Amino acid sequence: MSSRFYVTTAIPYVNARPHLGFALELVQADVLARHHRLRGARVRFLTGTDDNSLKNVLAAEAEGLSTAELVDRNSAAYAALREPLALSFTDFIRTSRDARHRSGVERLWRACADAGDIYRTHYEGLYCVGCEQFYTSAELVDGKCPEHDVEPQLVAEENWFFRLSRYADRLHDLIAGGTIRVEPASRRNEVLGFIAAGLRDFSISRSRTRAHGWGIPVPDDPDQVVYVWWDALGNYITSLGYGEGGSNYRRWWVENDRRVHVIGKGVLRFHAVYWPAMLLSAGEPLPTDVLVHDYLTTDGRKISKSAGDVVDPVGLADRYGADAVRWWLLREVPRVGDADFTVARLVARANDDLANGLGNLVNRVTVMAHRYRDGRPPVCAGPDAGAEPLATACRECPDLVHAALTDFDFRRAAAAVWRIVEEANRYIERVRPWELARAERGGDVGAGRRLDSAIAALLSACRVLATELTPFIPTLAARISGQCVTLSDRLPQPQPLFPRL
Repeated sequence: MSSRFYVTTAIPYVNARPHLGFALELVQADVLARHHRLRGARVRFLTGTDDNSLKNVLAAEAEGLSTAELVDRNSAAYAALREPLALSFTDFIRTSRDARHRSGVERLWRACADAGDIYRTHYEGLYCVGCEQFYTSAELVDGKCPEHDVEPQLVAEENWFFRLSRYADRLHDLIAGGTIRVEPASRRNEVLGFIAAGLRDFSISRSRTRAHGWGIPVPDDPDQVVYVWWDALGNYITSLGYGEGGSNYRRWWVENDRRVHVIGKGVLRFHAVYWPAMLLSAGEPLPTDVLVHDYLTTDGRKISKSAGDVVDPVGLADRYGADAVRWWLLREVPRVGDADFTVARLVARANDDLANGLGNLVNRVTVMAHRYRDGRPPVCAGPDAGAEPLATACRECPDLVHAALTDFDFRRAAAAVWRIVEEANRYIERVRPWELARAERGGDVGAGRRLDSAIAALLSACRVLATELTPFIPTLAARISGQCVTLSDRLPQPQPLFPRL
């Protein structure tokens, strides 16, 4: 495993407050970060906000605010997701406020210009403000943007362009050959199809007038501002000090062999095509992994700030707990395909798994340890063939989780951990510790030894759960550890782990 692991989310526009769809991305990236920390890697986890968007400008005007006021307010709401969702990001970048970002964007622009890949020309096209991108007529659905279901604007300007077409063959080979790993395979095929259809050079600036004066000025051309996607994509390296050529950039990008982007399917072409082409032009290393999730929906409709159907992740976490929200996102959202969210589904999953399954197991085990052994963890008295399925689940769990997360399959990873819960509950029903305790009280020494082995095996399984669940539900994992691990000779008194919602 790599000694360093750099993972990022996409950075969202801040035209409105966060919704559950972006919380999914944050939680997925957080699981990867925690998983690699758990296995000894040094981890850097970046998120942040995309402040320099025309979409943000228009939202501010609609609210009667300055653009700076709106982006400051809403960016703070994104940063504040850390505690409610139990996130462990180590850096948070703001593209309108961080000096490191502006200097990095300028350096990237000049590097691509020096490579002969930036030129100025007149352009006319159909532009969706929601996506901040141009579309061809063939890409529209019934004349509307496929992402936002609105008619794009006809825009005619003289802008700066990037020679994306120059990199079509190299991008195809890098992605088809796995140098840039795009997961799942359906998204890799989508990217390869996009490249095969022919890559067109794309506009990387906007007139300062159309941008309402908001954004990073183009180097040596103050009448133009840098296109928001060129600006935003650079954050993955500008946050590391690329603009100054600092040691963090060398350590986490140049010399690191795991550079991982976690993104939604709506921004795939930007991350798997535009961004690598920009880096190729600038002569910089490429991302190693682009991991793509699908959408959360409500009643089959994408959860979206633009549509106004935001599901507030903070409100959910405040009411049901961070672990309930995280667990639903990780257990219910498939590797491929959208997932429909309802509060009823969240509550049902939390009650079934966290209260009835995990909570009941830990309570049964710790109560048995106190009732039958006065809270003192017994030593296994010898081999117990009946415990072998449980021991196997515990032994295989770390490798199964790692393989699943390498495949960007959070549902499969969670299931590998959950197998321990299921095997532990089956083991309890097979060994029936209460009957062994009764026999021991009647003088059966062998029953007492078997009871010791059973409690020891179950406590050991709970400790494995505490470790392996840490990336998924860190608060509950810490509580399990607090109840099943002791630095003295006696376990703490049992406490309810997760009351039913």
